[in-house]
Amino acid sequence: MVDVFEKWRSGLAKTSKTAFGRLASLLGATEITRETWDDLEALLIQADLGIETTSAVLDSLQRLVQDRGLIRSEELSEALQAELRARLDSPPVLNWANKPSVIVAVGVNGSGKTTTIAKLGRRFQSAGKTLLFGAADTFRAAAVDQLRVWGDRLRVDVITGAPESDPGAVAFNAIQSGVARGVDFVIIDTAGRLHTRFNLMEELKKVDRVIGKALPGAPHAVWLVLDATTGQNALQQAKAFKEAVGVTGVILSKLDSSARGGMAFAIQRELGLPILFAGLGEKPEDLIPFDPDAFVRGILSS
Repeated sequence: MVDVFEKWRSGLAKTSKTAFGRLASLLGATEITRETWDDLEALLIQADLGIETTSAVLDSLQRLVQDRGLIRSEELSEALQAELRARLDSPPVLNWANKPSVIVAVGVNGSGKTTTIAKLGRRFQSAGKTLLFGAADTFRAAAVDQLRVWGDRLRVDVITGAPESDPGAVAFNAIQSGVARGVDFVIIDTAGRLHTRFNLMEELKKVDRVIGKALPGAPHAVWLVLDATTGQNALQQAKAFKEAVGVTGVILSKLDSSARGGMAFAIQRELGLPILFAGLGEKPEDLIPFDPDAFVRGILSS
């Protein structure tokens, strides 16, 4: 079995090499100077922690240096790791009391949402659960086809509608089908939409309301798939989706392709949303539960 930390280390190689590659030389056997703080600030911003998070981290480290009387920059390395770890919450334990439990996946086009849904399906299957997919992205035929391909691979039925049909109706039918079949999970794929398009976000709200009518209490989870390669730009997306449909958790896709893994800290600081899973590769098994300890060790591993 592949070592879990090794998977995180290799998956975060771009972030660690690009953003944190200078850390070893920066925090070497030299005295802590004003230049040390300036360089560390530039490094953290380059890693896409964001201005506010970077400032908070530096303020905390400077207080630590003063309180402990640290004078060597190499002594900052362990303190930085602890400080970064303290800014990430461990994901909550996912308890699924409902059958079926309805999960809605939201996000913009190109975020990797449909592929992430398939990877979630594989995870649930590996745990012995049954499921079906609802293809409520009715405006993009390729999205329905993509979900069907994954459904065939995983042997998961996909509930679809006619092209450009009402996405709420597809979601409604998928949930009714899930109830009738007694599956454990119904995962609804929604149309990728720009967070700046008011009418599209209103439509997503409508889908959310229809799901509640199809099964009282649903959806039981609304997960936002964010493309980690977009860095800080993803924050505005997340804020809009959280406001529109009450996002309950974040999945970071394409983390292995990103040099901007520091966005995870900004998500926690500015949104207060748990990061549930991370995509560390293209294979179905490469979607793994978010591990704050492994994440921090991974980005600092270089």
